[in-house]
Parts: sequence; structure tokens; C-alpha cells
Amino acid sequence: MATIRALATMAVFLLVTLSMSHIASSLRPGLGVCRASGYLPGKSGHCEKSNDPDCCEDGKRYPQYHCSPPVTSTTKAVLTLNSFEKGKDGGGPSECDKSYHSDKELVVALSTGWFKNMARCGHRIKITANGNSVYAKVVDECDSVYGCDDEHNYEPPCANNIVDASPAVWNALGLDQNVGMEDITWSED
Repeated sequence: MATIRALATMAVFLLVTLSMSHIASSLRPGLGVCRASGYLPGKSGHCEKSNDPDCCEDGKRYPQYHCSPPVTSTTKAVLTLNSFEKGKDGGGPSECDKSYHSDKELVVALSTGWFKNMARCGHRIKITANGNSVYAKVVDECDSVYGCDDEHNYEPPCANNIVDASPAVWNALGLDQNVGMEDITWSED
């Protein structure tokens, strides 16, 4: 009799636990989903326009992201064009080495979540677009949280899925820099 009572108690406990787990999982966002964590109020200023960047507008609200989609062997992303040279649209020196880089170097900045607090600094990533691939070094963060200030060239925060690449990367992939944005995949080397 005690064995049957113990089994019944365990069965009820298991059912309650599974029900609560199901309810909890249905209330939280899906795994791998990265949602905006807030909104930054826009502030316009001197926005250097060498690569036709989006510039902040007064009063406009820009989404902020502390996360990025999960990294896989073929992580989907958007390639954007950025100069890492001093005085160009990239803003200040690169976060990883506090240096500026020539537009002829194969270098990139990754959205905040992928940058992982500098954990990917110096890593090579493989970028693929239209059947062409190139390796580039991570030297900077494409800030997905802050922007609309001098440090960020008065540009809004990056989206959470950006690989911001030098002109050399665009050239190596055979892409038209006038387009300014291309769907790509990337992976860690």
C-alpha cells in the first residue's frame, strides 16, 4: 500500500512539474530569438558620410540589442560597408587594438552580441556571399546598444545581425559597394 501511495505521489509531482515547465516555456521568447532590450532616443550631429551611413535623427527611437542570433556554421547576417580609417565613417579607433585600419585591410566589426565583450577580437571569420568567400579579422564592435553621439559618428546603434566590413572585404567578395548592404553568411575560422 505504501508503495502505491509513493508511486501516486511521484506521478502527481511529475505531472505538476511537467505542466509548470510547459507553461513557463510558453511564456518566454523562443530560444535563439534576440529582441530589442530598449530604445535609444535619436540625436543628430555631424555624421561623416563617406560610405553613405544612416545618420541619427532628432527624436527618432532606435532599437538597442545586447544579443545577437546564435552563431552556427553558416550564421546569417547583413554585411554593411564601413571605413576603419581615421576621420571616416567608422568613428573612433577599433575597439580591439585601439588602432585605425586601412580600407585595404580585410577587417570587420561584429554586432554587440557576436562581439562578446571583445572575446572575438583578433579572430578570423569566414564570410560568404554569392558563392564567394573571404577571411577577415575581427577588430571592432558594431555597437548595437549605443549610438547617436560623436564616438559613433552620430549613427544609430547597429542591428543585432551585422558584419560591418571594410571596402577590402567587399572587393574580395566581388560586391558592389554602392549597394551598402548584402545578405551573407559567416562562420568562425
